[in-house]
Amino acid sequence: MRNLITDVAGVRVGHADDARIASGVTVAVFDGQATVSASVQGGAPGSRDIALLEPEMVRQTIDAVVLSGGSLFGLDAAGGVVNVLSQWRLGFEIAGVRVPIASQAILFDLINGGEKPWLVDPEKNRPPYWDLGREATLAAGERFALGTVGAGYGATTVNLKGGLGSASTATRSGHVVGALVAVNSVGSALIGDGPHFWAGAYERDAEFGGLGWPASRPADALAPHFKGGAQPSTTIGLVATDATLTKAECKRLAIMAHDGLARAVRPTHAPMDGDTLFAAATGRNGAALDPVVLTELGLAAADCVARAIARGVFEAQALPFAGALPAWQDRFGRR
Repeated sequence: MRNLITDVAGVRVGHADDARIASGVTVAVFDGQATVSASVQGGAPGSRDIALLEPEMVRQTIDAVVLSGGSLFGLDAAGGVVNVLSQWRLGFEIAGVRVPIASQAILFDLINGGEKPWLVDPEKNRPPYWDLGREATLAAGERFALGTVGAGYGATTVNLKGGLGSASTATRSGHVVGALVAVNSVGSALIGDGPHFWAGAYERDAEFGGLGWPASRPADALAPHFKGGAQPSTTIGLVATDATLTKAECKRLAIMAHDGLARAVRPTHAPMDGDTLFAAATGRNGAALDPVVLTELGLAAADCVARAIARGVFEAQALPFAGALPAWQDRFGRR
């Protein structure tokens, strides 16, 4: 186990990012497609091809999930992803034509200090996300970096640099569950002024510092602490399992996975958040499940999401711009 979502058989992940614009794209490619649904709990989401993931829709499987910075401009990334998937002859066939499907969620990182020339002069500049999507897909593999990479490159929390995190676990039923999360939250991943993470109770093997929870809760830990004003945010991600699930069961898995977001960030699911989680089942391990096993998978998915969020913040590096938020390790040191 690599403690990455790619421990789930049939999932590969790739990143592409641009330091100048301080943004990027992360792509999860499903070898042989996967059954996927999604749950949107934030008040300001941005997405592509999510409606078709609802259980009542005809299409049962898709080829990739895309997580991207760039706000609505980042939706171009899925086009680059589909371009590569088409070259690989993936997708479903209609009258001899292959049609790949890549569903996508975006986060807002347009005011993080990086250059965004398409906002200044859109006639002469176009957003780079189509190219980044293509590059990330070509880079997809079993090992990938965490922190200030891919969709987490330009991400922030209220008081620290955000980032891209992942975690995995094996369940008692013999299945593997993993999470991949880009943390760009409106709130904080820390208890009070830190260094302890809200997700500390779920940590394994000191994966984000080994500090656990503080011996006593700081007096200001529950005080409201989040980005003020017009500061759009979003935590987006994917949970995956090697189990065989229906779309309705994937929907339930995505809903339960949001519990992990609420355990790791305070506040979450806010009006200015776009919090969206996908849930994928690759079907590489066993037949259809009963509700008891699905419950176990949902609990594991929520725990993995909480851990992935803390890992994304823990592994992040600060952006090299004036006024940029510090990284966790800048403030508290490597543990």
